Amino acid sequence: MARTKDSLPTHLQQLLNALPERPGCYLFKDEQGEVIYVGKAVNLRNRVRSYFHASAQQHPKTRRLVQRIADLEWIVVGSELEALILEMQLIKRHRPRYNVRLKDDKRYPYIKVHWADPFPKVSVTRQPVKDGSRYYGPYTSVWAVHQTLDVLRRIFPYLTCNRSTITGQDERACLYYDLGLCAAPCIGAISQEDYRQMIEHLCQFLEGRTEPVIRRLETEMREAAAVLGFERAARLRDQIRAIREVVQKQRVVSQKMLDSDVLALARDDGEAVVQVFFIRGGKLIGHEHFVLENTEGVPDEEVLADFLKQFYESHAALPRQVLLPHEVEEARLITQWLRQRGRGERVEIVVPQDEEQQALVALAAQNAAETLRVLRARWEAEKHRQTEALAALQEALDLERPPNRIEGYDISNLQGTAIVGSMVVFEQGVPNKRLYRRFNIRSVVGHPDDFASMEEVLTRRFRRWQGAQARVGAPGAKLDPAFGRLPDLLLIDGGKGQLARAVQVLERFGLQERVAVVSLAKREEEVFLPARPAPLKLPRDHAGLFLLQRVRDEAHRFAVAGHRARRQRQNLRSLLEEVPGVGPKRRQALLARFGSLEAIRRASVEELAQVRGISQALARQIKQALE
Repeated sequence: MARTKDSLPTHLQQLLNALPERPGCYLFKDEQGEVIYVGKAVNLRNRVRSYFHASAQQHPKTRRLVQRIADLEWIVVGSELEALILEMQLIKRHRPRYNVRLKDDKRYPYIKVHWADPFPKVSVTRQPVKDGSRYYGPYTSVWAVHQTLDVLRRIFPYLTCNRSTITGQDERACLYYDLGLCAAPCIGAISQEDYRQMIEHLCQFLEGRTEPVIRRLETEMREAAAVLGFERAARLRDQIRAIREVVQKQRVVSQKMLDSDVLALARDDGEAVVQVFFIRGGKLIGHEHFVLENTEGVPDEEVLADFLKQFYESHAALPRQVLLPHEVEEARLITQWLRQRGRGERVEIVVPQDEEQQALVALAAQNAAETLRVLRARWEAEKHRQTEALAALQEALDLERPPNRIEGYDISNLQGTAIVGSMVVFEQGVPNKRLYRRFNIRSVVGHPDDFASMEEVLTRRFRRWQGAQARVGAPGAKLDPAFGRLPDLLLIDGGKGQLARAVQVLERFGLQERVAVVSLAKREEEVFLPARPAPLKLPRDHAGLFLLQRVRDEAHRFAVAGHRARRQRQNLRSLLEEVPGVGPKRRQALLARFGSLEAIRRASVEELAQVRGISQALARQIKQALE
């Protein structure tokens, strides 16, 4: 049954009546205060109120969304383009369950060329930042990135060591120089100018512009041979040969085409995959596929529009042309935004008209369909394994039902400092990283006490569950979705002692009958249960044990990462405090400007000097101290 305006609670009706007739973004929230949908509108009043017309709720997904709306808020902006940009930021921040989303967006790896450094290095990152570096990607496979870097390093032997200053005066180079995998500017084997030129060639190679690189290298080879620099000439000859071997594997798809990205969409039973072909200089230099979530019932043109916004929002280099299989309603607005991102460079979104481009889109569509078929087979196999694991765990632990929600906990510290507790959540046997949480331990200071630390973590977790229960249904309540539900199974990393503390916490909250709890000891992989004196030893190939190990290892990884980050922040803070001239006010100004100590560390001297009260000389001191 449709949910119309007249049947809404009074506070929602009042909000709908107060909506302005201006462009902006709107956020729908559920009873727990979680943002479940973000949208934009030229006219907020008309767009938001339209959801509560019976005709708008014909599709089950829209009907489910509207049924769950308990609250809403909006943000007014100056134009439709500003609304588009804000919408993307809000979706990235909240990851609403009813928005079409790139699966794990912003987690794709990029190749990073540290161009701002005197001797640029090449690395892999998942978080592009505006630091003067050049980024290439995204890739959907870390393995593919490292394969690419293996090829690049043989052709362009770039630096990989951690040295911050290179003078060219070192006595000897590292082993990588002997292996031909480093140009060794540290011993002066290559000048800074020549090294940067080599990295420029590497960048052009990643952009698919290999012919200018080859022509320049051929010129340098002839010049070296002319002055009897035969060793350098031979090195350049081998470099040219290696580039040509790679280029021969690239398929020529067009003699006239602009640098283009070709997109195609494949869908089946609620799943969607977008295939992207990257064409540079008329050659197909690479292709990637991207999985989209929450596409059920959404028209193809909307799915493609959402993909365009999320994909190119983080894409490092924009093509001149984006080819689509059909028109999208927001093409004009997205084109305007892309040109703004490209600082005025011409970017076009087009549906191909000539046979050559149509054939490329058709080829991308075939690849998308085949990729989706393979992924679905893999997902089905994984789902079957997860169902088996949950059933095996239910039987082994004598549970009333399969443990569809498992929460894993671990503690990480270094001699009692920077103690961090982790909480990871697996639903249906799969990690739900949106619900992961960390706890900075407050009750234990100066000495390690994992028992007390675990007790604090669990106490805070279930206290938040209690608070969430008390606020359910309250208008405007903002509740953390991680704590609103109880787990079916609580997994503690450790043995009997850690398990006993967990049981005490559950008893304190009256949850001992509602939440099952076990601990898993690392040495023998023994499972301890509250009412059982001897540990349960499951077979090494037991599907349930595999699942427990995955949860335990993920909780450990998450705790260690949090501990290292906290320790690094403490170290950075102490380093910052030791810089002469940086008192509390200047530290506060730096944090206000950059948001975190890590961001201060990444900032350039010029960026630091832009902060009020920070001179160029002091900025250099800060930079040196934090490095």
